[in-house]
This record gives sequence, C-alpha cells and structure tokens, in this order.
Amino acid sequence: MANTSRQAAWEFWGAELKRRREDAGLTQDALGRMVFVSGGYVGQFEQAIRKPQLDVAVRIDGVLQTDGFFERTWRKLIDDQRYADYFAAAAELERLATKICDFESMIVPGLLQTAGYARALTLANNPLATEEYIEDKVRARLDRAVILKDTTRPMYWAVLHEAVLRVPVGGPDVMAEQLEHITRLTRERKILMQILPFAAGAYPLMGRMLTLMEFADAPPTAYTEGVYSGNLLDDPAIVMRVREGYDLVRAAALSPEASLALIESAAEDYRQCASST
Repeated sequence: MANTSRQAAWEFWGAELKRRREDAGLTQDALGRMVFVSGGYVGQFEQAIRKPQLDVAVRIDGVLQTDGFFERTWRKLIDDQRYADYFAAAAELERLATKICDFESMIVPGLLQTAGYARALTLANNPLATEEYIEDKVRARLDRAVILKDTTRPMYWAVLHEAVLRVPVGGPDVMAEQLEHITRLTRERKILMQILPFAAGAYPLMGRMLTLMEFADAPPTAYTEGVYSGNLLDDPAIVMRVREGYDLVRAAALSPEASLALIESAAEDYRQCASST
C-alpha cells in the first residue's frame, strides 16, 4: 500500500505545478507541448496520479522559471531513503520552509537533537538493531539540523512541554548535553524557545506533536505524527485550525526568558546528578 505521507507530498508537488502553471498563464496542453509530454500527462502530474520523469521535472523548472524547485523535490521524493516513508516528505519540506514552528509534548524535536539524545531514542525504539542501522538513523537526524546553521536558515520557533526536560533520555550526561545545546542555539539567536510548564494544566494538542511550515511561494503545511505514521496536512481550513491550537499553546507557555532560565536550571541539575554518580 502506498504510503499516505509520500502520496501527500506528490499531491503537494502537483498542486504547486498547477498553481505555477496557471500563474504563468499556460494551459495543461500548452505546458505539455513545451516540456514534450501531452496535456493529459500534465493533468495527471497535477493530480498526483502519475509521477513525472526527472527530465520532465527539469524542463518544467526551465519553462516556469522555478529555480530548480521541481527537480530538487523530485529527487528527494524518489531517492531519499534515509527517513521513514511516513516522514520523508516532511523532511524535504523542512528544507524548503522559511518558517518552522514545532510543538513537542514528550521529546526534543528532531532538528534540535544531539547525537547522544538521538542515539538513545533510536535504541529505545530499535533495541535489537545493528550498530550500523543505529548510526545511519542518528546521522540522518543530525543532517536535518544543517538548515539551522545556514545563513538562509528558516525562522525556527519551538514550544516544548516541561516533560521534555524531565524525562532523562539517555541518562544525566546526555540530557545535560542536550539541554545545553538548546541553550546555546537560543543564546546565539538561531531559535526561539518556550516551555509550557506543568502548572499550565490541560492544553490544546495535549499528548501530540505538531510542525507548522511556511514557504516563500507555497501555502503553509502542517505535519503531525502517530505510531509509525505521519500526516502531512495542506488543506487551508485544517492548517488554520491546527495553527490556532499552536497559538493557544504558545500563549500559555513561559516567556522566552523564563523558558531559557528553566532549561538552564534543568541542565545544571543533570550535570550535578552526573557528577555525583
């Protein structure tokens, strides 16, 4: 059965093709003639019924002057096997986003994870996996974080529940390193960080995770994840509803300054715990 998230990504690809074709004032037949396929094929690309060949994606970029967007996205959707099928499409969209807003109720978001933390999570989920498998997964997760180091990095805003700070993933040393990494990124003004404290009580998105992504030339998208499954949401009405939930969580969270102080305090607690053992 085709993975729904990967199919959703091809639907995003097709929707972008339709939007940009119409912006250029071209019919499906006209674009088809220019990229050497039939207008019917273009329609099937736009509906995600048929996937184009790479050379067609390259020609579409040339005709619509999209700076390689369709080729890059095609390559990632076809070739990138570093991520689980249900997450691969979201990983590609991360790279294209101009703004990313994360909410996590239990774990540090992937873009912020250190090698030690990522390794502990991967081992917890795959206790009998080979060392090579574990290292491949950790490396893929760390590779994602490169976007936060680029000069053209997206604006990144995360809200974490306080539980994320208190669950000792990997032990005190790993947690201290992880929280110090978040502190460093915050102080370097590469990310905005807020903590939703236990005292906030019940809150929207309770027990869930959410990633909101905005793009320079495409509609916003939301990604949510369950057990070995993910959902990429691009329906404007649904994205608006989940954005409202995120805004409510952000409003209930501590200020960035208070959040940073709490993270630093938790990191110090872990350091003291590690030194006493």
